[in-house]
Amino acid sequence: MIDEISAVVGVRRRCRQVRVGDVLLGGGAPIVVQSMTNTDTATLEPTLIQVLDLARAGSELVRITVNDVEAARVVPQLRAELDRQGCFVPLVGDFHFNGHKLLSEFPECAKALSKYRINPGNVGQGSRRDEQFSQLIELARQYDKPIRIGVNWGSLDPQVMARFMDDNAQLEAPLPVTHVMRQALVASALESAEQAVSLGLSPDRIILSCKVSGVQDLIAVYRDLAGRCDYPLHLGLTEAGLGSKGIVASTAALAVLLQEGIGDTIRISLTPEPGGDRCREVQVAQEILQTQGLRAFTPQVTACPGCGRTTSTYFQMLAQRIQDYLRHQMPVWKGRYPGVERLHVAVMGCVVNGPGESKLADIGISLPGSGERPVAPVFVDGKKTVTLKGEHIAEEFQALVENYVQQRYGVREVK
Repeated sequence: MIDEISAVVGVRRRCRQVRVGDVLLGGGAPIVVQSMTNTDTATLEPTLIQVLDLARAGSELVRITVNDVEAARVVPQLRAELDRQGCFVPLVGDFHFNGHKLLSEFPECAKALSKYRINPGNVGQGSRRDEQFSQLIELARQYDKPIRIGVNWGSLDPQVMARFMDDNAQLEAPLPVTHVMRQALVASALESAEQAVSLGLSPDRIILSCKVSGVQDLIAVYRDLAGRCDYPLHLGLTEAGLGSKGIVASTAALAVLLQEGIGDTIRISLTPEPGGDRCREVQVAQEILQTQGLRAFTPQVTACPGCGRTTSTYFQMLAQRIQDYLRHQMPVWKGRYPGVERLHVAVMGCVVNGPGESKLADIGISLPGSGERPVAPVFVDGKKTVTLKGEHIAEEFQALVENYVQQRYGVREVK
């Protein structure tokens, strides 16, 4: 499988490997999907439910806000309850402004977290910055925790930015402000990592990120960062936005970098609709990785877009039904049917491309288009096996998919 992926997307950037709980980042390990809760961490029950939901959706790391005393107190309880329910997803503590105090005052919180995320721009200002940064690094060393040094251009260290702006102003032909900001972002991350190492933190306990909200800026920043260090890199387009805009922007940026072998863990920072499903960001991250051939998470459904030949919406409903069915079955199938995540199903709407696409899939159905005979041939491993017709095509095809999964991916006992 690795050889197949390399042929498609090229060689992954070589970097150190960092362990976060039982999850490996970098060093050739699979690219890790992570997410972040948006509940008030101090309210245990809602946060617990959301972490469980994100983990079940496939988030391999879950970040939580630890912003005050109440949140820090809850973290150990949250970890204990997750463990009690059999959910061992590593928790990442997100710290801004007061992380040094909270981790010092609440050692059980410091122990319960699997990783700390710190933002160099929000550690402190002036002399307090170095003192508080040093305290955070010492705590990471004390509890043997990895850290992500996460720079964000919405909270870039003003001293670093001022330094680069001053240097730029001295140039005969000053660079555009956006270019200078990119340089300052990368410098902030690298200088903070260098400082952490000088304070005794092992380089194999450091992950870096430089998040921006512009696609071209993100690509430029990470290309620069990737070429100047061997730390694992966390990718994400910060403040990606709502709905399709956020999905498209994140995909456009991350796909380029992943194609170039850059990136060891990703998060899709979607703004959820009011009351929307937070797990959407996990699904999008998985789909980006799977469509690029980097990982496989859930069976994929090929379906045609429809045209004048497909005036009936039946094939659309069946495609949606099968896709939902496959995704909902994955928590059960994952342990029972090894390899099922690579299953390819086709649900097509007419005779033009229907039979051909169905033959190329593991199992596919070609539904009748407008004016065609009301029958639906089913193809299994490239061969037509049965023709469905009548009012129960959906139920019958779903049963065929279930049977195919059992026959192909079921573990056979050795007698």
